[in-house]
Amino acid sequence: MTVTVKRLDHVNVRTSRLDEMIHWYGEMLGMRSGPRPDFPFPGAWLYCGKDAAIHLIGVEAEPGSDAEDLKLEHFALAATGIAELVERAKASGERFDIRKVPDFPIVQVNLWDPDGNHIHIDFHADEAEAAGF
Repeated sequence: MTVTVKRLDHVNVRTSRLDEMIHWYGEMLGMRSGPRPDFPFPGAWLYCGKDAAIHLIGVEAEPGSDAEDLKLEHFALAATGIAELVERAKASGERFDIRKVPDFPIVQVNLWDPDGNHIHIDFHADEAEAAGF
């Protein structure tokens, strides 16, 4: 199976104003807060219809320009072809890791582009399990 990117999955934003951001996205854009994995940090997933398009992460201090503390922490793409992507990453010596999302049927392959931007490619857990991940 080849790697096929299907769509932009979501944008992840760090904020020290979590409640204000939830309210703003609801009032301005009609997005609603919905189901979110039981991560060990505060946050909210804001939905467009059935899709969680904005992932907010609550942080104590205002995020800055430090690479470890950016407001836009990552973006995600939904795809198929996890085995081929992992093989490509290994063959090219790319840094990557694989994570299962708690309570959701998603397995992420996390990559970093040449500028250090964090990208995770989301695969359905059924495909990942069939490929041995």
